[in-house]
This record gives sequence, structure tokens and C-alpha cells, in this order.
Amino acid sequence: MTGKDSPQYLAAADFIRKNLCLRPVPSVPEIRLYTAHSGSGLGRLARLGRSGSTAPYWAYHWAGGAVLARHILFQPQTVSDRHVLDLGSGSGLVAIAAANAGAAHVTAIDIDIHAIAAIDLNAATNGTKIETLQADILDASPPACDVILAGDVFYDARLASRVLPFLARCRAGGIDVLIGDPGRAPLPRERLRLVTTYAVADFGTEMENVSGVYSL
Repeated sequence: MTGKDSPQYLAAADFIRKNLCLRPVPSVPEIRLYTAHSGSGLGRLARLGRSGSTAPYWAYHWAGGAVLARHILFQPQTVSDRHVLDLGSGSGLVAIAAANAGAAHVTAIDIDIHAIAAIDLNAATNGTKIETLQADILDASPPACDVILAGDVFYDARLASRVLPFLARCRAGGIDVLIGDPGRAPLPRERLRLVTTYAVADFGTEMENVSGVYSL
């Protein structure tokens, strides 16, 4: 359950609408997201919710998500008519791209209730239907889906040590796995196949640099 009746979710949704700006995503202008800016005051949201939420990654664009979204929109057959899971969805950028590319069903998963609120708002803004789920599934069995999309999940070595075994179990279970990453140190390149690259913007800048889409 996403806890959409919880005070944390409701406070986050209200805060996002009032304090973040709807902007086209650099490198993926077909999609607009509620995005933080210098006057957003995101620290106030953490105090309002008192939920122990993680850092507000969902309030910014990141290269791994942008490169996956760009690839999906250029190559819609990747997800068309398939059941898609967006792991660590953040803002919902990748999930929205999958829905726009014709996925049969899209589930966006994140551990942060604030991210779930942002994904719901961003999906509605872009006219897409996405199921959202607040959960940590990295120790669970492979989910019921055809494709897992994982953008920016290898930014931290400790997280990578949990993500890689989960994705490997999913791939062994017949699920396609696509990973978007700008080449961070914890990315296990020796285990991955580079599918393609695109020049996309990363967090905090609109300057584009090459990032990769990888399969497991």
C-alpha cells in the first residue's frame, strides 16, 4: 500500500503543488515534472511529514532516468504492450515515459512516500496512468512483470550490493532488465551489456553528457 491517506502523503502532495515548479525535463522535453528550485524549501517538507523520508531525489532530474526515458521514447518497442516495473522511480520520469510509449501496465516503486506523491502528481500532469507502490522489494522474489527499468540505482556502493543480486534474480527469472546510468563508480560494467548511449543532462545542470543504457 502507498499510504495515500496518510498525513505524510497528503502533506507532500500539497507541498509539491505549492512550492515546486512544473518544468519540461532537460533532454526529455516531452515530459514535465514538478521540480525543485532555489526557493522550494524542501527542508520544510521533511519537517512537516516527520516521516524519516530519504533525501528528495524525486525533486530533480538525474541522468540515469533521463537516458532510460529518452531510449524508451525513441524505441517504444522496448516496453510496448508489456508489464513494466520502474525500480526506485523517484520523480516517475521513466515510468511516465514507459506509459507514453505504450506499456500495457506500469508500476512505479519507491521507498519514499514523498516520491510516491510526486509520481502521482507528475503522472496526472502528463496524462498517464501509473500504479504506485511504496516498498523496498530488493530482498523479495522477482515481481510479476516483463521489464524492469532501473535508473540511477548504482549511485551508492551499499545500495548497489543489494540492487545487483535482485536484478540478477529477476533476469534469471526471465524478466528483461534495463539500467540507466551516467557511469558512476559502483556500476557493475563487467556484468552488463551496453545497449546504447545518449547525451542527457544530469542533476543540477542542463549541460548534457553521455550516459548509457545497459542490459543485464
